[in-house]
Amino acid sequence: MKKLFLIVFVLLSFKNYAQRPQRPPGQGREPITISGTVLDQETGQPLEYATLVLQSIQDPTKVSGGITDIEGKFSVETPPGRYNASIEYIGYKTYKINQTTFNESVNLGTLSLYIAASELEGVEVVGEKTTVEVRLDKRIYNIGKDITTSGATISDALNNVPSVNVDVEGAISLRGNENVRILINGKPSALAGFGSTDALQQLPADAIEKVEVITSPSARYDAEGTAGILNIVLKKEKTLGFNGSINSYVGHPTSAGVTGNVNLRTDKFNIFNTTGYRYRDSPGNAFFDNTYTSGSFDRVIEDREYNRLGKSFNTNLGFEYFLNEQSSVTASIFYRNSQDEDETENTNERYTSGSLSSNTFREELEDEDDESYQVSLNYVNNFDDNGHKLTADFQYSNSDEIKNTNIEERETIPSTNLLALEEVFENEIENEYLFQADYVLPLGDSQFEAGYRGTLEESITDYRLDTLNQSTGQMVINEALTNKFTYDENVHALYTQYGNKFGDFSFLIGLRLESTQLKGQIESDYDTSQLEEDLGEEVELNFDKKYLGLFPTVNLIYELDEEGMQSISLGYNRRINRPRGFFINPFPSRSSRTNIFQGNPDLNPAFSNTFDLGYLKRWDKLTLTSSIYYQRETDSFERVQQETGQTTTDGIDIIRTLPINLSTENRYGAEAGVLYNPAKWLRLNSSFNIFKFDKQGIYDGIDYSANNTSWFARFSSKVTLPKKIEWQTNAFYRGPSENSQTESEGLFRIDLAFSKDILKDNGTISLNVNDLLNSFKRQSYTETEFFTSRSEFQWRQRSVRLSFIYRFNQPKERNGRGRGNGNDGGDDDEMEG
Repeated sequence: MKKLFLIVFVLLSFKNYAQRPQRPPGQGREPITISGTVLDQETGQPLEYATLVLQSIQDPTKVSGGITDIEGKFSVETPPGRYNASIEYIGYKTYKINQTTFNESVNLGTLSLYIAASELEGVEVVGEKTTVEVRLDKRIYNIGKDITTSGATISDALNNVPSVNVDVEGAISLRGNENVRILINGKPSALAGFGSTDALQQLPADAIEKVEVITSPSARYDAEGTAGILNIVLKKEKTLGFNGSINSYVGHPTSAGVTGNVNLRTDKFNIFNTTGYRYRDSPGNAFFDNTYTSGSFDRVIEDREYNRLGKSFNTNLGFEYFLNEQSSVTASIFYRNSQDEDETENTNERYTSGSLSSNTFREELEDEDDESYQVSLNYVNNFDDNGHKLTADFQYSNSDEIKNTNIEERETIPSTNLLALEEVFENEIENEYLFQADYVLPLGDSQFEAGYRGTLEESITDYRLDTLNQSTGQMVINEALTNKFTYDENVHALYTQYGNKFGDFSFLIGLRLESTQLKGQIESDYDTSQLEEDLGEEVELNFDKKYLGLFPTVNLIYELDEEGMQSISLGYNRRINRPRGFFINPFPSRSSRTNIFQGNPDLNPAFSNTFDLGYLKRWDKLTLTSSIYYQRETDSFERVQQETGQTTTDGIDIIRTLPINLSTENRYGAEAGVLYNPAKWLRLNSSFNIFKFDKQGIYDGIDYSANNTSWFARFSSKVTLPKKIEWQTNAFYRGPSENSQTESEGLFRIDLAFSKDILKDNGTISLNVNDLLNSFKRQSYTETEFFTSRSEFQWRQRSVRLSFIYRFNQPKERNGRGRGNGNDGGDDDEMEG
């Protein structure tokens, strides 16, 4: 199959060379060049893969042309003559130049295409509509127009994006699958965190230009992430002059913040900066009712109260210098410092034979200081106006997180004995180097791309646990849990892809080759023989694994009508899920004395094959996007809970959570989204996603096979009231779900926001209420052979936020519009309802 794919790829390339416009025999004049640039009329965005069609009037059977590159530019060689010319793009009105004589090379300048249905809507409200942009390999959502995200975080904003779900703990999933790759401006980044979503809960949503939902990634993207990719594109103004905005907010529970976005652009350089500070108190709570089949207690009820105080500062400063008309260099630096103070109070009731035996009180104080920075360099060289282009990138990211935790647990009934006093020290240092080069070569009416990306990641985790020896009154090191673990993940990738359009049919095919090295090394004074016994003697605690894989991608679109109002698409891709360091580290860490998490060095990457069939239909005031998909993943990850055979000093069984490769998972799903604008004052947006997974696997003699059907839906309405007041309502519901051991009930939340323009429309004041009904709580039931647990968890309670944004030299209708980002790979076409 792989050889066949390569043969077809090469033949297509040769076929394309053969189809390049040739000078008719006997014609003595040299070919001329017709060039120009194609943009979206409303946004000014370049339209990549728009098609120039040239039809000879003398011989209508002779048709030639070309496609635009990522900057919307085209350049086509053709014999001099008289032609009917047109510019075509899916979902846009065709731009026609009829019966025109081209006797010499000409640049047609900038050609703007209108969305096919846009003339039926008032242009004065276009900047306020919820929009979705459609590409061959992705969909783009301009969430900057969502007033419920004013003063919110990136994590909050993602929860309003169709196909995306952010759970009560901040974990992000795509179509119900948590193995999603998070990119910033098309690259892995310290801004998004190293394999964690914590950073997204600290960065302001105001910095986002748009979010690209990539469920069928092309070969230019990493193969990591079996669910797909979320690419967060940050703002960078392309308008000449000095402009920007300042957004500030206050809220309850106590929260406050300010973010500034400024930009200075001249003909020679561009300086851009986003700086923000936030202070946030996030109270939460949890309840657990656990029953045990062994141990000193048959039932333990836990009541937890969380008080998380977070303070963070972040800034992103960039400078773009235009070396000449063809090339530029961009340098940027990002810095973030966050300080968190978390307090958890845990009250326990312990029962024996149905009667209350004792009460305990546990207090956990955690201080976390996280400092991250990232430096980036980007070089772009446009060899000519034909789209012949080379880009090169270098990026270095560093994160240093220090966490100190003090834990004290006392018995309150029937006595006041001290049960445990612990001090935990954790230091996690992460370094990442990224090298990337991308080459684009127009081939007449098609386009060829190739590139390289190298990502070198090192993660060092230093973990120490000190416990009180009550007989001596001294703190002593727990050698069994104290360790230092170094984990390296090195990935080198080569890719190539080819795109073309024949009439109503467009395609983009590619192939990516990735070499992966996963390397782990432990340093500890502890006798590792116990670890080998726990995990299995065949497991290598110090390991060096290498993998080599091919990852093909195919994306097809066929327009069902001439105006692009209806189309179908088909996508296929192969992906990989590499285990993170936390899943690999063989030393146990614990969230409590009774629950530990232990990584598995024997964990291998999981691989998936995904098929996606999409349908798009647009009417005058309504747009429907829909798709059905199927994914088969091998060696999929699953967390299982097991008995350790150990108990605490007061007789409670200690339970271990272990990640494993659980054989095979089949996932089926369907989704649909509707954008409806029945009137200038009313805009509606809704989406629905249903999916089913079927897991098959046995581990340690236990069958963990499971199947489950779940769904989630969201609805948003935006109403323009008198006096220019905007009212937006967002509702979200996730249906019940289950895996091999846990059943979770449905989740529901509703958010409200009101906004009004003031100060001659240069300012906007907004009032937001998140989780109006205070209902966003996870309720679960877990059952194993040795214990059961009923739980309720609320990560953050209802919050109210008042925000004010002021724009200078930046009219409101331009704020949040697509403006591109220079080197982010996100110059896309837009499609509105």
